[in-house]
Amino acid sequence: MPSERPRLPSAYVELDRAAWARLRDQTPMHLDATDVERLQGLGDRLDLAEVEQVYLPLSRLLSFYEGATEGLHQVTSDFLGERRGRTPFVIGVAGSVAVGKSTTARILKEVISRWESAPEVELVTTDGFLLPNHILAERNLMARKGFPESFDRRALQRFVAEVKAGKAEVRAPVYSHLTYDIVPGEETVVRRPDVLIVEGLNVLQPPRRHHDGRTGTAVSDFFDFSVYVDAPVSDIKAWYVQRFLRLRETAFTQPGSYFQRYASLSDEAALDIADNLWEAINAPNLRDNILPTRGRATLVLSKGANHSVRRIRLRRL
Repeated sequence: MPSERPRLPSAYVELDRAAWARLRDQTPMHLDATDVERLQGLGDRLDLAEVEQVYLPLSRLLSFYEGATEGLHQVTSDFLGERRGRTPFVIGVAGSVAVGKSTTARILKEVISRWESAPEVELVTTDGFLLPNHILAERNLMARKGFPESFDRRALQRFVAEVKAGKAEVRAPVYSHLTYDIVPGEETVVRRPDVLIVEGLNVLQPPRRHHDGRTGTAVSDFFDFSVYVDAPVSDIKAWYVQRFLRLRETAFTQPGSYFQRYASLSDEAALDIADNLWEAINAPNLRDNILPTRGRATLVLSKGANHSVRRIRLRRL
């Protein structure tokens, strides 16, 4: 009988929420209930306990990483004999639609900006780098919006690379969830932040291999730390459907909304539409493109059915 192959040690250390919470040490709480209400996304269940037990330990860890990374940059510059300014610390936040990654990114921005050093923190979502609808339509990609090929990946990489390089002013397009399209002529301007957070579905995608065998550059190559927000697929689908039903009563009713045609749907019809959208677009994107990048993250926040983080996995160095 052949002997079993020995299991490789995990690249991650895994902690439950209680063990992770103890790592907060003396990190102060600067947010209150009003801040939490402002930061949570539609459908998220976030409270002060979640911030205290999950995000304050993460804030402490990020401060360690930021300091060590800055020291490494300085050592490298000294070795090369270069004069350099401060290099921005770049954090990527990835995960499925409706999993709560936008809320995670907003909380991180708040807690980091309140460090004792008072860093300048910018948050940019990759939605602004979606190709405009007219280009997606020309390429027959409207039904694959959110898939890697629906983004201007070269522009996104250039943006993050220029911020990382310390360029005085870097501009990003702006996306409107109301019109479901890029806003013509509108831009987000980033001016030498100390910390940049990049949030999006596919930010942990590996580099593409060119036809000649060469490997390209991925936006994640510029990250100093990355977070993947995870949950069972069945829970994410339930959250997506719940969010769709709430949007039907709020954003979808606004004048100019791309989805205004859904606002008057019956509950049964709305559930059917949400289920079809999930199965046709979001589930395949999660399965084929997003979920496979989870193992590339520095840290994984795993949620339970009530949207609260239950377990944390941190990549070993």
